[in-house]
Amino acid sequence: MNATPNFVRRQLWLLVPAALVTAMLSPAGATQAATPKSPDKLKPKFTTAAAFDVSPSVRELAKAAKHGTARPDVVGRDPNLRSGVSRAGAADGALQSDASPSALAIPGTLANFEGLSNQDNFTVLGGRVNPPDPNGEVGPNHYVEMVNLVFAVYSKNGTRLLGPVETGTLWNNFAIDECTEPSGDPVVIYDQVADRWILTQFTTRGIDYPDEPLNLFYNCVAVSTSPDPTGSYYRYAFTTGYNFPDYPKYGMWKDSYLITTREFGILDPSIYGIGVYGLERNKMILGDPAARAVSFLMTDSAVPLNLIGDGLLPPDVDGKTKPRNEAPAPIVGTQDDNAPYGATFDALNIWEFDAKWRSTPTASMVLKTQLPVASFDSDFPCVGGFGSRDCLPQPGITNPAQYLDILSYRQRPSFRLAYRNLGTSESLLTNQSVEAAPGVAGVRWYEIRRTNGVYSVRQQGTYAPADGVHRWMGSIAADKKGNFGLGYSVVNGTDVFPGIRYTGRLAADPLGQMPLGEGTIINGTAAQTTANSRWGDYTDLTVDPVDDCTFWYVNEYYTVASAASAPNGNGWTTRIASFRLPGC
Repeated sequence: MNATPNFVRRQLWLLVPAALVTAMLSPAGATQAATPKSPDKLKPKFTTAAAFDVSPSVRELAKAAKHGTARPDVVGRDPNLRSGVSRAGAADGALQSDASPSALAIPGTLANFEGLSNQDNFTVLGGRVNPPDPNGEVGPNHYVEMVNLVFAVYSKNGTRLLGPVETGTLWNNFAIDECTEPSGDPVVIYDQVADRWILTQFTTRGIDYPDEPLNLFYNCVAVSTSPDPTGSYYRYAFTTGYNFPDYPKYGMWKDSYLITTREFGILDPSIYGIGVYGLERNKMILGDPAARAVSFLMTDSAVPLNLIGDGLLPPDVDGKTKPRNEAPAPIVGTQDDNAPYGATFDALNIWEFDAKWRSTPTASMVLKTQLPVASFDSDFPCVGGFGSRDCLPQPGITNPAQYLDILSYRQRPSFRLAYRNLGTSESLLTNQSVEAAPGVAGVRWYEIRRTNGVYSVRQQGTYAPADGVHRWMGSIAADKKGNFGLGYSVVNGTDVFPGIRYTGRLAADPLGQMPLGEGTIINGTAAQTTANSRWGDYTDLTVDPVDDCTFWYVNEYYTVASAASAPNGNGWTTRIASFRLPGC
């Protein structure tokens, strides 16, 4: 077992600059523009799992676990951003007006309890890591939370039923030994159609090549054999070859589990691209070892960088209505004309993935359209310029190296891409962090509609009340009534320590507005003082499958006690909370 979790060094490769192309559209509105010219036809690659088995129950695995070790965080700058000079940003074109607030106030939380912390990493692994990448999902009777590098299972009243358990423990005695290591970037999704849990992480053993032997990389995927997340799992490993599958994001689509990755060639350092994977869902939920995978790798040498950026998001189905059988999966990215990636206008890029799991399977990945959006600026004025992580000030912090990472410069939307089949149309929700006002972070959110195969931006807004508080690292979803919930981090440089808040809108509210005001999940009481500045790369808002109304959110924050527990200034902890909007 590799005792050094390499996920903290996964951002150390340089991108080979791709040739930029002239943008194919002009930002003439928020409806579907003419389809841009697609890159050369992307060819699918079909494979089967590199390994499969059925695990003992997680309860048994946790009792018998032999743990690896974590080490203090070691994270450098991001040299893998495209070189170039960003342009001065325009005013945000969708900044919410506070002129017409709703007569209804945002309701308070229902459940609200403590989640996993970096102290759990120290207890289980003997070290602390950063960032936590908080992620979680709600089911009928449980809430499952995953962070770097442990996971836990809770009842819905907050009682911890299992954990903290090192994530690699889930794959103990698995044929692909790399899956057992503390690697990170975990994602959990709940498949409410099948009533199954999917827990995942990537592998990192091959990162140190040529200092260590060359190793393949894998996405490790565990599918519960029953509705019980503490029970046994069908365990799969799907290889990405010698490409490191950074930042894996998962979703569920009719007959496929979907993964998007941000891939770096380790054997061939010239390779950078976005990977899109479909896994044969119907076989995986039955524990069939012959479950297949299909993949596409969109390299920056073949696809203009603005069309893939730093990552794409797959759809994740909410509600009880699956997509139509013939519907391709929308895969969504974002581009900013103020960032040095070659975009000449602000837009959402919509790809479509389609797999047919026949005896002779077929699959396609095509660029469907670009949707111009209201102007936004992702180039936040961080200390050190574009790509720096030293961005958001904290109370009492005078060293700019201890400012928090906004991550807005990453040209990708933030997890999740929440999907609903509305019958006559389909709705997709996602968000990203932006500079909402000069030097102030806000959350830009989007609702995309697909009607008879045609995409449009139904509404968009930037949530940033004029109070000097930074809001960022959001996650958005809709309930069955069409109300939206939005959770995010907050901080400022005077009196708001890193904490967690939320807002929302009702289906009948004016488009582009979150007028219900702001609720607080937890106020922070201390600052993060580690100098690497990392803040969770994603958070997670999901919808309770029991009533399809209650939102559940997980994010990180700081307390005096959690900060004091970590001598390296890296004492994050997490909070899990639920809320429900009026009328649902």
